[in-house]
Amino acid sequence: MDRISIQELIKKPIQHIPSRYLVDEEPAVALSFPCDEINSSFGSTIPIIDMNSFLGDEQNKSLELEKLHSTCKELGVFQLVNHGVDLLLVEKLKNEIQEFYKLPLEEKLRYKIRPGDFEGYGQTIINSEDQKVDWADRFYMITNPTRRRKPHLLPELPSSLRETLEAYISELQKLSLSIIALIAEALKIDKKEVVEMFENGMQSVRMTYYPPCPQPNQVIGLTPHSDASGITILLQVNGVEGFQIKKDGVWMPVKIIPDAFVVNLGDVIEILSNGLYKSTEHRATVNSEKERISIAMFFNPKFEAQVGPSPSLLINNSPIFRSMQMDQYVKAFFSQRLNGKTFLDYMKTKEEI
Repeated sequence: MDRISIQELIKKPIQHIPSRYLVDEEPAVALSFPCDEINSSFGSTIPIIDMNSFLGDEQNKSLELEKLHSTCKELGVFQLVNHGVDLLLVEKLKNEIQEFYKLPLEEKLRYKIRPGDFEGYGQTIINSEDQKVDWADRFYMITNPTRRRKPHLLPELPSSLRETLEAYISELQKLSLSIIALIAEALKIDKKEVVEMFENGMQSVRMTYYPPCPQPNQVIGLTPHSDASGITILLQVNGVEGFQIKKDGVWMPVKIIPDAFVVNLGDVIEILSNGLYKSTEHRATVNSEKERISIAMFFNPKFEAQVGPSPSLLINNSPIFRSMQMDQYVKAFFSQRLNGKTFLDYMKTKEEI
């Protein structure tokens, strides 16, 4: 049963965690402290970007843009407030996702990952026999372009979840382009060129359920990695924390403020900026008593776009990364297992390796 769903596995008390979930090394520097003893103010050190500041006078916009620029250079992750997405819609989506994970297993298995595929409901995609499996059940699917949608996934979801998710996807598509435009402006590169690169681009969603674990220090909810995407917009669904970022070599828990999104820069932005901006290495830990649920949306360039350093940043600099068409970039990413920032290393030029 655990090969299908950890949520089902834990319905009965378990004496020993199956070996496939046991991590090879201690997963959590930050978890050397009990969760409730971790400095709860850490979240305030994750920069907060206020979308309203870009709508005001030029001075406020300039200050917020400089804040965005330094954040992208130094950390690559921020909390976004006053983002303009309907909060009633967000709350409805949170409820719908929680209801989905309450469905009987046989209902959820209608969407299970099929052999040779990576979309659908299930666990970590296994690329080798010795690979460890995350302590999580997840539902991943490509949502855009719509022609790439699998007919047995999003179109077949329970109607209320499907309609709410569609509305949320539409809202975040608009928000993501606004964020991308601001990143281009902060980089001082052609905003129109970058927006067109991402407009109607590859977009996907991952709804993840992290069951409680009796020995949370022995497993990992989400293997440490940086996202291959342009940007990722994360919503914490049920208020249970577990998202962590690597800062100065130490794993730090992020306290997400109410009604905020967490925005991660992905590898595409680090590549586009020729290394000036940083994608964020992050992971998820699990709780000994409470389930944690999150939904992440990933925003990428269109499949036919070239992923590579912006030409305007190469006038006086050599490219650190090579260029690759987006559809090949996606195939290369999914052919490898998650492991820190190794995929970004894969994209470096021979001179940089």
